[in-house]
Amino acid sequence: MKTLLVVTILTALAVIALCYESHESMESYEMNPFINRRRANTFMSPQQRWRAKIQERTREQSKPTYELQREACDDYTLCSRYAFIHGYNAAYNRYFRQQRNI
Repeated sequence: MKTLLVVTILTALAVIALCYESHESMESYEMNPFINRRRANTFMSPQQRWRAKIQERTREQSKPTYELQREACDDYTLCSRYAFIHGYNAAYNRYFRQQRNI
């Protein structure tokens, strides 16, 4: 009889401890993952958007040659498949270097 009482008390304590819902578990319900269309551009100020555009243009102008070759190869399906097996350098040489030499 005493063991039954002890087991019941331990079970009740385990249920209380495991089923307690803390405030932290409710945080996901508080925030809506979707944003109103009117507020979509409010994350960045106009000055930050301007800086981001300038940085993107600078990155586009100063890309290394291997990245330009990789982008050219990615745009051509046969080249990208060949690059998957043999690498981008070999694929670019096969599909684009031959055209320049002819």
